[in-house]
Amino acid sequence: MFVALALLLAVGPSVGATEPPPNIVLIVADDMGYADLGVHGSKDVLTPNIDRLAGEGVRFTDAYVSSPYCSPSRAGLLTGRYPQRFGYEFNLQPALPEHRDAGLPRDQATIAERLKGKGYRTALLGKWHLGSSAPLRPLQRGFDQFFGFLSGQHSYFRTGPESDPIYDGTVPVETMPYLTQALGDRAAAFIEREKERPFFLYLAFSAPHFPPQAPGEYVARFRSIADPLRRAYAAQVAVMDDAIGKTLAALRTHDLDRRTLVFFLSDNGGATMKSSGLNGSRNAPLRGSKRQTWEGGIRVPFVMRWTGRIGAGQVDHRPIVQLDVAPTSLAAAGVPIAPEWKLDGVDLLPYLTEKRSAAPHETLYWRLGGMMAIRQGDWKLVKTSEGQLRDVDPSVLSDLSGAGLYDLKNDISEARDLSAEHPEKVRELTREWQRWNATLARPAWPAPQAVQ
Repeated sequence: MFVALALLLAVGPSVGATEPPPNIVLIVADDMGYADLGVHGSKDVLTPNIDRLAGEGVRFTDAYVSSPYCSPSRAGLLTGRYPQRFGYEFNLQPALPEHRDAGLPRDQATIAERLKGKGYRTALLGKWHLGSSAPLRPLQRGFDQFFGFLSGQHSYFRTGPESDPIYDGTVPVETMPYLTQALGDRAAAFIEREKERPFFLYLAFSAPHFPPQAPGEYVARFRSIADPLRRAYAAQVAVMDDAIGKTLAALRTHDLDRRTLVFFLSDNGGATMKSSGLNGSRNAPLRGSKRQTWEGGIRVPFVMRWTGRIGAGQVDHRPIVQLDVAPTSLAAAGVPIAPEWKLDGVDLLPYLTEKRSAAPHETLYWRLGGMMAIRQGDWKLVKTSEGQLRDVDPSVLSDLSGAGLYDLKNDISEARDLSAEHPEKVRELTREWQRWNATLARPAWPAPQAVQ
């Protein structure tokens, strides 16, 4: 018995140690509308591969991003922290002198940097938008490979302009196929190349962000859509969905489904407001647009799949936020999360695999210039606008007069303001938001005037 026990103790750990940590694939759409998924009821924009991914995992109906704006949303995604904590409040526009050297601070570690320290191979394919100066580029922020662009938007057909090329590593490319298709091809090739060791793939599509450009054969599929902008948008989404299908097929081909945690989400809501750069998206039944703190700007499509670990076909109505991607990924990879990192996201896996009934977050918060929101349970207090962003001293927001109160359980469209009927709830949420606001940094650069 003693010998047998000794053998078990000797063999047991080595068996567990041979099991590799999971691959992580993080897929992000750009300005995709909440309504524009088949599983969300879309009839004209078709997403069969994303729908299949949702059917094989869990779909969160109440998933949020920490900012309704591309660049700060991505800063929160890759760090797991509210970007406003470190001054990342506004989009970057590198052409502006005051934005030229701005970006994700070096003292804010990315998922890629933390996973690379665990032995992961890392790649970013697509949009960066977190700094274009040399020290802030992807290859200096934890990514072994980079194919994509540094700014907020790019042509889908052209590699230029010279000031904002498509890069392969550090070298501008001279020719390429349609950008979204190129990203799908690169993703499949990366999986083929790295299939024997753990990898982190950040597949950051620029689709379906403006400009409305798509291959003619895809546009022809949607000739029944009368609105040309909506038609081009549907085609852009279809190309992206096919590229996602190609990426997922590469995982299946190499028998990696059970060894890979996959996320899909949009970086913010659809751009349905003129000043946010219309792209033909729809956010119904949500109110508002990208660059607003209505639900349409901050609630996004969100899917997770880990075959064999997360039950298939789940629909989860608990509020989560994209800040949860970083701690969930790190926990899955076996990376201990240090308290001094001060992550705002949480590991979602126990809520999905151990069937915890509690909500991962009691309260979620937003601030963008002169706009704000707070959600606690089903209650939401929000103050937003439709004009250009303002550079606002955070102290100005100490007065939240004019903010609306909504019961999201019974009014997902934020149509009925209940602030007059529940003044005590307004005061309670105002105090809580002001407490959080007091912990934030001032914006590190001014708001851009151009839409990105």
